[in-house]
Amino acid sequence: MGEGDENRPGFPWVWLLPQLAVLAGLTVWGAAVYPSLPERVPQHIGPGGIDAWADKSVGAVFLPVLIYAGTIAVMAATSAAALRMRTEDELAPGERASSLVNRPATRASALRTARATLLLGFCIGLSIAVTCAVMWRTEPDPQVSAWLFAAVLAPLLLGLVPVLAAAVRDRRESRESRESRESRK
Repeated sequence: MGEGDENRPGFPWVWLLPQLAVLAGLTVWGAAVYPSLPERVPQHIGPGGIDAWADKSVGAVFLPVLIYAGTIAVMAATSAAALRMRTEDELAPGERASSLVNRPATRASALRTARATLLLGFCIGLSIAVTCAVMWRTEPDPQVSAWLFAAVLAPLLLGLVPVLAAAVRDRRESRESRESRESRK
């Protein structure tokens, strides 16, 4: 166990549960509608509606679910990395850290960042669910409503709010921490 490990917050598993619930829901929903889907399924939805089709297969139908599973893995790994990283206030006086790493200012900031990242992952899942509502329709040529773009974009924008708020708060804490260390010199 490294120095400062006892002060590290644990992984916020509760914040991962909504993503896992959406993943499970998408999997069950996809399995339930799969037998009744037409032989051609929408593969891409562009500004003018459905612009690419694929033959019905498990891979084509469950591609959004697989993409979301990968998204969950990336978001969980990113959150875990933020929690394991040495924060700015843990660096020794005068120790320089790589400018390639945007490290959190404090442990509290790392936890906020991890939670915000997991919340963004949940919102991505909601956006994918909206697209599945079109892709998994049982009629052979589903129509795309004008609201689809807004319905896909809204959860993403909502998920970005806490990420941006955590980043702004972290930058403020970082500046205050740096000023405090400099005033003690």
